[in-house]
Amino acid sequence: MITTCISTYNNLEYLKLAVHSVRKYSHFKDMPFIVYAENCTDGTNEWLEDNSIEYGIEYYVENNEIANGIGGGMNFCADKVKTKYINFIHSDFFVSEDWDIALFDRIERTEVPTLLSSYRIEPAMFRPQIKEMNPIRPGTLEVPIDAFGAFYNNFDEDGFINFAQEFKQMNKDYEVRKAEGVSFMIEKKHWDYIGGNDPIFAPTSYEDMDLFLRMINEGFDFVLTSTSIVWHFGARGSHRLEENGGKSSNRQMTSEVKNIINFKNKWGGVPVHDELGMVCGVK
Repeated sequence: MITTCISTYNNLEYLKLAVHSVRKYSHFKDMPFIVYAENCTDGTNEWLEDNSIEYGIEYYVENNEIANGIGGGMNFCADKVKTKYINFIHSDFFVSEDWDIALFDRIERTEVPTLLSSYRIEPAMFRPQIKEMNPIRPGTLEVPIDAFGAFYNNFDEDGFINFAQEFKQMNKDYEVRKAEGVSFMIEKKHWDYIGGNDPIFAPTSYEDMDLFLRMINEGFDFVLTSTSIVWHFGARGSHRLEENGGKSSNRQMTSEVKNIINFKNKWGGVPVHDELGMVCGVK
C-alpha cells in the first residue's frame, strides 16, 4: 500500500541511518523502498550497490551536469511507485516506531486529496544556544544539540525512540493544518494530478512552497499529526553544515537566490505564511 522514497545527494552517513530506521521501526517493514542518488561522490553509490539486497532497496544512480536536486529526485522516485501511497522522507531523517502506519491510518480517513506530514523533532543546529525543549514552530520541536546527539556518529537511537513514544502518547490528539517540506504521505494519483515538483526550482529551495500553493489552488487539504514522529538532523541533506563550518553550502545559497527570482516570476510575488508557518499565498 505504501512506498517510501528518498532523494539523496552526498549524504551517506545520514542515509545509512535513515535506511536502517525505516526497515527497523516501520510497521510495514517490507514496504517498497526507492532511493534516488544524484551526483554522489561520497561512497553512496557503492553503499547502495552493496546493501540494496539486505535492505530491500530499489535504487537509481544518476550523474547529471544539470542537477535534478531534491524535488527532481522525488519526481523520479514517484514515477517508479506502484502502490497507492507515496511516503517521502529526506536522507537526514530517522523515523520512530510505527510512523508509517500512523500516517496510513490517518490518510485513509481523509475525504479530499490530502498531504499528510509527520511531526518533527530536531536538534538546534541553527540556534545551538537552546538549552531546553523549544517548540519553535507548530509541528516541530527543537531540542538541545546534546539531547540525542546532533550528528550521525553520536546519535542516541534508543533515547530518541523512547522519547518519541512518550511524546506521541502525551500529544496524541495534536494536529494542525500544515505541511513540512519532505516527510509526508500522499496518494500517488494525487501526486500525479498535481504534477509533482516544478523542475525550475532544482536543485533545492522554494519547490515545496510552490507545490503547496498549487495544491491549495486545487483544493487539497494539509494535516500534520503527532501520531507519526520523525527525527530531522537539521537540513544536512541540503545545507551541508558539517562540510562548511556550520554554514550553508554554496550550492544551497546560490539556489536560494536563483529560486526566489524563479518564484517571483512564476507567482508574481514572494511567499506569505500564516500563523502556523504554512505558506498561504504571495504578496
